[in-house]
Amino acid sequence: MHRFANPARFLKIARPMTAVLFWSGLALTVGACIWGLVVAPADRLMGETVRILYIHVPTAWLGMGGWVAIAIASVVQLVWRHPLAGIAARAAALPGAVFAGLCLLSGSIWGRPTWGTWWVWDGRLTSMLVLFFLYIGYIALVSATSERGQTSRIAAIFGIIGAVNIPVINRSVVWWQTLHQPPSITLSGSTIDSSFLWPLLASVLGFSLLFGAIVLMRMRAALADIRVEARLQRLAAA
Repeated sequence: MHRFANPARFLKIARPMTAVLFWSGLALTVGACIWGLVVAPADRLMGETVRILYIHVPTAWLGMGGWVAIAIASVVQLVWRHPLAGIAARAAALPGAVFAGLCLLSGSIWGRPTWGTWWVWDGRLTSMLVLFFLYIGYIALVSATSERGQTSRIAAIFGIIGAVNIPVINRSVVWWQTLHQPPSITLSGSTIDSSFLWPLLASVLGFSLLFGAIVLMRMRAALADIRVEARLQRLAAA
């Protein structure tokens, strides 16, 4: 793990990986969306509204996945003091917040024709809204307490504590009576017909690759800012 603690070594790998993840993710996402929006059939019960599935599910997955990445990076920062862990956590925060927001927006659009309302204080929706606010709080905390591109210990601890909400989101449709449908994909299999499942999986993979590319872009930008700041300080001291 500490092999990549050297920024130069990390950047040597991150530069080509960013392009690979971005372009493959973009191609897969566009293809999956065309597949889901044009080729896949309408649902027997939900009709054409089911097509928002190919946006809603990936954004929900990455909204939660982004915070898992923050929590893991925060643990690595606090326990092993890896110099890039805090930067990785900060890099995942903004795209994670965007995907969580898109999840809430697409879910509301989907809920209007399905449930007859834009919003209900359902267990799944409420816990996802809490996650979105956690992202906002984390971003504000990092901006207020961190210096020179690093993430403060306070922000790292907040990132770990906030991860408690992830299993709540995941199990909310099991623990409480809810309007939201129960899990369709579990370790034991899937209840989704293959005509919907395959474009959905392609969409999730495509969005995930784009998420990885965005995180790498933000990490590279943060490292560039640190280098510029250090250079300016040397020039000021000369």
